[in-house]
Amino acid sequence: MSAWAQWLVIGWSALMIVFLSIGGFFMFRKFLFSMPRVDGPSVLERRRALIEQSLPLWTDEGKRLLNALVAPVPSLFRAAAKEAIAAKIAELALERGLSSIDPATIVEGYIRATPRQDHRHLIRRLHELGIDASPYRALLDPSGRWTKAELKARSKQSDRTRG
Repeated sequence: MSAWAQWLVIGWSALMIVFLSIGGFFMFRKFLFSMPRVDGPSVLERRRALIEQSLPLWTDEGKRLLNALVAPVPSLFRAAAKEAIAAKIAELALERGLSSIDPATIVEGYIRATPRQDHRHLIRRLHELGIDASPYRALLDPSGRWTKAELKARSKQSDRTRG
């Protein structure tokens, strides 16, 4: 076998090991979420139980708002993201003893369930849906560095970059 063919096989093998490792990491992560915890059911079971308990609290408007908020999430991850966000919203609603899940609770649950690096996109999405992000400033920016005007400017700036 020639030298270039050997390097091709070595490179291909290394690439496959990297891809299999990445895939294995995410599969193992999903497996860990499904494992029962020391103090009771698994993370996935807890999420599903919260969603089941809160089903009577959801209105059609609330479901539409949740679907509109998760619409920018890539379709491959949308179902998992929607489940995690709905569980956080359900947790907030059940803790507060709400009779129905209102839009403010949905937005707050979405902010709490979303990683901090995605908050910029969330502000833009809220602006697109006509929802004022300033009441959620403490959740979006815990350091308190953003002013109300900066929140509006960030949502307008993201509109300019998209258009």
